[in-house]
Amino acid sequence: MKLFKSLILCGLGLAAMSLTSCNDYLDINTDPNTPSAESTPYELRLAHIEFYTNSAQQFANWRNTFICGDWTRSTSNGGTYYNMSIWYPTASITTTPYQWWFVGAYANVPDMYEKAMKAGNGQYAGVAQIIRAYGMMLMADLYGEMPMLAVQEENPLPAYNTGKEIYLACFEWLDEGIELLEGAKTLPVGMPTLAEGDYWNNGDVNKWIKLGYLLKARWINKLNKKQAGSYKEGKYDAAEILACLDKAMQSNADNTIINHTDDNGTTHDNLGWDEPVDYSPLFSVSGMNAGYMATKMLEDNLTNFGGYGVEDPRADKILPWASSAKSPDSPADLKWDGNWRRSKGVDMSSNIQSQGGPLRASYGVVMSDGAPKRNSREGFWIDSDDANRYGDTIYVEETSDCKGYFANPQILYHRGGTSKPQSRESGSYYTRVNSPTYVGTYAECCFIRAEVLFKQGNKAGAFEAYKKGIQASMEQMNVYLERWCANEPGGLRDIPSFRPMTAAEITNFLNTGIGTAGDITLGHILTQKRIAMHHSMENWNDMRRYDYDPAIFFNFHRPARQQFVSNAMLAIPAGKDFRRWQQCSHELNYNSVQLQAIGEKVPGAVMTDAKGNPTAWNKQLDVWTIPVWWDSNQE
Repeated sequence: MKLFKSLILCGLGLAAMSLTSCNDYLDINTDPNTPSAESTPYELRLAHIEFYTNSAQQFANWRNTFICGDWTRSTSNGGTYYNMSIWYPTASITTTPYQWWFVGAYANVPDMYEKAMKAGNGQYAGVAQIIRAYGMMLMADLYGEMPMLAVQEENPLPAYNTGKEIYLACFEWLDEGIELLEGAKTLPVGMPTLAEGDYWNNGDVNKWIKLGYLLKARWINKLNKKQAGSYKEGKYDAAEILACLDKAMQSNADNTIINHTDDNGTTHDNLGWDEPVDYSPLFSVSGMNAGYMATKMLEDNLTNFGGYGVEDPRADKILPWASSAKSPDSPADLKWDGNWRRSKGVDMSSNIQSQGGPLRASYGVVMSDGAPKRNSREGFWIDSDDANRYGDTIYVEETSDCKGYFANPQILYHRGGTSKPQSRESGSYYTRVNSPTYVGTYAECCFIRAEVLFKQGNKAGAFEAYKKGIQASMEQMNVYLERWCANEPGGLRDIPSFRPMTAAEITNFLNTGIGTAGDITLGHILTQKRIAMHHSMENWNDMRRYDYDPAIFFNFHRPARQQFVSNAMLAIPAGKDFRRWQQCSHELNYNSVQLQAIGEKVPGAVMTDAKGNPTAWNKQLDVWTIPVWWDSNQE
């Protein structure tokens, strides 16, 4: 844990996405060669904290997307995320969110809070408490237990806190943060306001307050396995959820959305990746990389939700497209507009991954019959001697491009190193270089309200909130589609992946494609919620708190490939589910005594072996299946 006591503070700027360089930042310190906590103004810490907090969240979100079954990776690319998609977790997933939260963000949060409180600045102190809760709740969601004081130098080997202790502390921080912000909507002249350091909400105090109430509703709602009672005691509090939603976002205008840019600014992260702080973290881990493919589950939920036979207009925006002709032997349901074809989804319940597929398509002169002989036609093709794999061209990866970091002319990716328009791939709405990050939205508020009202027996009220959530998701998506089409070169409006949805398409889906108040179920609500909150931690949280129920999560199947990988079955045996992450190597290696001690308070932790000898509970092969506190009926 000593690793965390020293952090080089690299200024990430004073305003939204117009970020200063490290050199500019260091120049303001008393000694530019040794920047210190004492010499760093609290208002300069916020952008730094926001960047690393969001990165920790998004890197965790991306990993957990594969657990939920919406995306996989080509067999030819394989790797950590492919393994996640077949429910084969390994230690390689566990470190990055932990480091980016504790080292990049949380190392600065207490000092910003204390300095702001001493200065009487409730805006910065209030935001510090909300972010403190947001980051620590991520740790509780992922790992279950965690030392809440892990970054304090005087506690190099801090004791662990239970999931319940973290949970209740997060509520206390949230409540304090909201109270501080409510009392600091205006500040004395000359005192730094949030506008000087905040790029999540651009200094809008009211948005921060609404975000605080949404987070509170979100987290109380996770307690559905607990008895009814006060959230302050760790119980499910439906009345408080609805009260918080009344104070949270009331329209898309209230959303907390981080706007990323396609720039290669002078400020890069200082945790070793050395990438620009301007662009989307999801682009960093997915959009700029190869071989990520949508699953049949995602495709089916977007094209035939609930079996109503009406395609969701968001399908074209989320599922990737490739510029190509339609082959005579293409599947009948392959969508093609004459110039672009849309990806099919990989069926994770089939044996395709046990048969070597899907493979990533190449671009160039097409091979004939799998032999070395080539013909003159160019296009997408599969470089394999296995004729069974030739049809894998129906799967389009979500790779996209950027003009800033890669210095390419547009955000469309060109496969095969060519600039030919026939080689283009569109990417996916949520993972482009300048895709928005949804921190908290009105759509989520609607879906939480719908869930609570449905469980209270108010199906009419639940349907109204559910429908508003879907509409809000579509309208928010259109904002960025319009922006891309207006600001990017290359005729993006002619490409289905970028073309904004029409009012008629939205209305038709809302009227004919989502069901009615008479047939609404939790499955309708939570499956639509996961579409609106694509690549969100809350999707995995929802699946855990409702035990991966396929009646609630439409078209979900445990990945078929897992049963053929022995180590995967040891990690998540038959009859068990993916419930948590193993602690990362830093905790296992440097804080093992305290980690072992907390196991006495973790139901399901294996403390002794078959012979009664002590054993390291968090190193057990199936530690991934132990529920975190809120996912259990533990008091």
